[in-house]
Amino acid sequence: MIFFYYILTWAVFLSCAVFVFLFSFLKPKYKISLKSRFFLYKNHHQEKAHVHFHACSYGEVKSIKELALQFDSRITTITQTGFQCAKEFCSKVNYLAFENFLPFWFKPCKVLVIFEAEYWLMLVFMAKFYQAKVILLNARISDKSYQSYKRFSFFYKKIFSYIDEVFAQSDLDKTRLESLGAKKVRIFKNIKANVDIKNNKNYFKPKEKLIIFASTHQSEEALLLDNFKLEKDEKLIIAPRHPERFKELENLLLNRGLDFEKFSSLKDENKIFSKSILLLDALGELVNFYAISDVVVLGGSFIKGIGGHNPIEAACFNNTLITGKFIHNQKALFEEVQNVYFCEDIKKLNDQIHHLNLKAKIFKKENLKPILNTIQEGIDARKSL
Repeated sequence: MIFFYYILTWAVFLSCAVFVFLFSFLKPKYKISLKSRFFLYKNHHQEKAHVHFHACSYGEVKSIKELALQFDSRITTITQTGFQCAKEFCSKVNYLAFENFLPFWFKPCKVLVIFEAEYWLMLVFMAKFYQAKVILLNARISDKSYQSYKRFSFFYKKIFSYIDEVFAQSDLDKTRLESLGAKKVRIFKNIKANVDIKNNKNYFKPKEKLIIFASTHQSEEALLLDNFKLEKDEKLIIAPRHPERFKELENLLLNRGLDFEKFSSLKDENKIFSKSILLLDALGELVNFYAISDVVVLGGSFIKGIGGHNPIEAACFNNTLITGKFIHNQKALFEEVQNVYFCEDIKKLNDQIHHLNLKAKIFKKENLKPILNTIQEGIDARKSL
């Protein structure tokens, strides 16, 4: 099966290469990542390391930081934000090359740790080819995904045949993973809840009540604004999830005749804004405003198809946390937070923002020792390799 799958990866690559190359110029977030993954642009060399961590994007990479710092580690990722995050704490970072390149690109390691749903068959196969221990961390399977996994169970059974140990987020995930061929599965809560969140800048706290529409998506900002009235003693920050939408949000606010400023235009180092609305058009700054916020309305949850966003970062700063009802991709993380308010009816959002005041709190973090131990066992068992 591996041979035919590898031939298929080359067929896919050759048929799509031109389109992928052209697409890499259309959006800034793909400009480097697609060229690096599919054409090895500045991505030919990969450093050797005892432990190879692979995670998809910013949130996933951030959550493995504490683990990666304990070992001689390298990290691969897929997204530009994930790559930038990894570079902050690890010197050996690459974009994961597309599967057709992995047989001659992948460097040996003693342990491969893959995060959540990064099921790349050639990646786990090459790790086992070099006799590495393969660990799947933070594994989960949503209701919707499970149906797709079952349709291609033969493929996932092959992948799981190369994975030695699995840390699943819940009993239900454990059952589903085992039905697909996963072995040695144990329950360990979502490690994203273990991330040590700290603001890296201290901004001025306005005297007005500070509300944040955080990690919002297309059409979601308009929906929230339609159902919210900003009062005199309040200020609002709108922070879209994707940076390529900054201009779109600017136009939305202009078209509505709203009085706003852009973060990128603020000259004061304390980022004091005089207008009633601030458009947060910068990456990596949201956590600094969480630190001085009173109410956070977490996006990605008021419209169908996204599934919510990680509430842990917002809940670390003693604020009121409100989310929409569409959080199916983040259920495990929401279970780690107390006092979350769910907005079941968007028409009630205004009242919730103005009248709810219980502060969100995170349940006790789980000790990462079981994961650290199984990684170390993999290294120790392969010292002679």
